[in-house]
Amino acid sequence: PAWSVPLSSAASRCVAGAQALPRLHIRVAHASQPGQVKLWELALPMGATVADALTHCRAHGALAAEPVAMGIWGQLVTHATVLQDGDRLELYRPLTVDPKLARRQRFASQGARAAGLFARRRPGGKQGY
Repeated sequence: PAWSVPLSSAASRCVAGAQALPRLHIRVAHASQPGQVKLWELALPMGATVADALTHCRAHGALAAEPVAMGIWGQLVTHATVLQDGDRLELYRPLTVDPKLARRQRFASQGARAAGLFARRRPGGKQGY
């Protein structure tokens, strides 16, 4: 269940009395738990930064903790990055499992014959080719 602010009401909440100013529309994506992504649509004034978007999300109770890192379309950004119309701001959480450890555990459970280079060996072919 994603929480979202309709674009029409977000514009009026952001800056009071600035209805004539052009707005930029962005989406904020945050996965607070594995397999659960929340999307919010925001309308912010032109020239708004990542910090402004985070402040807006916190003001509406959508964001409880500070994200570990942030990105726009997968590219890491800082709080001072200026947002553009149509950006998707992604808020990253800390990893719960080390990726190398998870791979080792998968390999151990599948066995050497069912994983990696050994999975599709040609009949009569050499090991590892």
